[in-house]
Amino acid sequence: MANQIPKTDWQKLAEREIKASPETLTWQTPEGIAVKPLYTEEDTANLAHIGTLPGLSPFTRGPRATMYAGRPWTIRQYAGFSTAEESNTFYRKALAAGQKGLSVAFDLATHRGYDSDHARVTGDVGKAGVAIDSVEDMKILFDRIPLAEMSVSMTMNGAVIPILANFIVTGEEQGVSRAELSGTIQNDILKEFMVRNTYIYPPEPSMRIIADIIEYTAKEMPKFNSISISGYHMQEAGATLVQELAFTLADGREYVRAAIAKSLDVDEFAGRLSFFFAIGMNFFMEAAKLRAARLLWSRIMEEFQPKKAASSMLRTHCQTSGVSLQEQDPYNNIVRTAYEALSAALGGTQSLHTNSFDEAIALPTEFSARIARNTQLILQHETGVTKVVDPLAGSYYVESLTSELAEKAWALIEEAATRRQAAVDRGEEVIVGVNKYRLPEEAVIETLEIDNRAVRDGQVKRLEKVRALRDPVIWQDWIDRIKHAARTGKGNLLEAAVEAARARATVGEISDAMREAFGDHSAIPEVVTQIYGPASGNDPEYQTLVSRLRTQIDRMGKKPKILVAKLGQDGHDRGAKVIASAFSDIGFEAIAGPLFQTPDEAADLAIERQVDVVGVSSLAAGHKTLLPELVEELKAKGAGHIIVVCGGVIPRKDYQFLLDHGVSAVFGPGTNVVDAARAVLDLTEGRLRNE
Repeated sequence: MANQIPKTDWQKLAEREIKASPETLTWQTPEGIAVKPLYTEEDTANLAHIGTLPGLSPFTRGPRATMYAGRPWTIRQYAGFSTAEESNTFYRKALAAGQKGLSVAFDLATHRGYDSDHARVTGDVGKAGVAIDSVEDMKILFDRIPLAEMSVSMTMNGAVIPILANFIVTGEEQGVSRAELSGTIQNDILKEFMVRNTYIYPPEPSMRIIADIIEYTAKEMPKFNSISISGYHMQEAGATLVQELAFTLADGREYVRAAIAKSLDVDEFAGRLSFFFAIGMNFFMEAAKLRAARLLWSRIMEEFQPKKAASSMLRTHCQTSGVSLQEQDPYNNIVRTAYEALSAALGGTQSLHTNSFDEAIALPTEFSARIARNTQLILQHETGVTKVVDPLAGSYYVESLTSELAEKAWALIEEAATRRQAAVDRGEEVIVGVNKYRLPEEAVIETLEIDNRAVRDGQVKRLEKVRALRDPVIWQDWIDRIKHAARTGKGNLLEAAVEAARARATVGEISDAMREAFGDHSAIPEVVTQIYGPASGNDPEYQTLVSRLRTQIDRMGKKPKILVAKLGQDGHDRGAKVIASAFSDIGFEAIAGPLFQTPDEAADLAIERQVDVVGVSSLAAGHKTLLPELVEELKAKGAGHIIVVCGGVIPRKDYQFLLDHGVSAVFGPGTNVVDAARAVLDLTEGRLRNE
């Protein structure tokens, strides 16, 4: 104590050091939060949430009193690919290796309510998830996995009714009653309309579906979480942490209101609501975000006056960031994921998925999935992080962040995503191995590849068998009942779908029965301008490219025109929006094509709009099927002069295949937008010289 500097002198010393060291000046986060280089007790003196205990309202320190000291978070790895047989084998190996719960990834055809034999999904079956067409597929998926003992999470929103119905019937045919089934169905359609886009029906009937599921599960499935309200996809689409918090909790409030409108008492269902957040690389901010989420949800639930404490608790699953994963120097991703996992644990998550290091390139291999799973096992068993409840409590910095995040407003999601891309391209936001400390040569990484055509052929054969063996009269009766319930608003859609699934109605048939009454939802894409350009205006390479493009425009008499297309059922359009916005600011005429196009439809649109280039954004592994089809469609329609390029999550080993099949350029993950635009300009100039 004798050597302690008096507080006033210490403050003067700190101020002098900060002024002398520009690198330690206040940091302005993307959320607009000014992070100081030093926090003291004064920063937390007036924070209302300080001093509360874990397990007590407002649950800032965790929903359970003992948290991980009583039981660690659940290791719940999200997985599913190819066929039900292959996914089942993968699940059983993961469970034997220490995983504690299952999290099912479905292919995009299933997400969008199409059977595998539908003409619109030729490039999507078995890609980016497992193909499920009927109860028979679901039974294979959970073969030798005791559903009475295993918690199962299913990421499903669009075709949520038939998938949950299939799961219920699968449990019953395994000898497990619906009351014994435990797990979570995502069932969060509002975020699909906002960012992820795997919707089927318009918003109003979609909200009716959610309310029916909450009603049914509240009465029939007491151990099952009826909804997982997701902010994950918002952050992945470019939202700041404040935006992720605000939109997610606002969606949750709307779901509570929808359930109450079905005459349910709030305490009947609120305790089974769950949440899902992304965990990115802003370590302390992400931990504070989970604490702020619990604080805010407790405050929101006061509106509904629940009597049970559990009704106001926010319980959450977390997943490490996909956006933070990079194709370049990919082993760095292992380190990124480990830090993100620790942040989630310190924030108090109830379950966690850790991404595999190769997911920026392709589906995880067994090798990479093992590393991802072991990251959590090491965290639980070797670091001591589970020994103390809420170890960050009382931190001046974390408690200040918790308070600021809880109160901060949000701005437009798409704008935030494009601004961040500009910062990365200029090197202002450092990504190790991508825009700084790059390897002179990238090593070839072994990736998992799915034979899409073989998977689809197998699914079609099983569908034919299911349809041949079922009772057509019983099947038709339950399909008609679903149509009647959808059309009139009377009865519970999930209740009818369970019986239809038992009669071996397929996912597509149940979805189509509701489509007949509800119709399909389609969004109109827009190109947002004047974001990338102003953020890059002082970059010499950007200015050189803009000047060069103007010269070409003067020579051609018009702007080069690019159609940014999304093929197949991949609704992840963040990259497509950023590219369309950035290319527009650079000087191209950019057209954002609609989601879910077939190659034939994209070719027709390209010809109709007289574009020079079609740029396909691919994130769901359908590129080897869909890109060659697009090239052939353009040739067949007399438009072989239109240049085709592509970008997204495409393994390097596939580049030559695409080039051999008529694609002019491939831009992998982490490609600088200015570099991509320069390459496209080169291609258009080359075509002009040859004409």
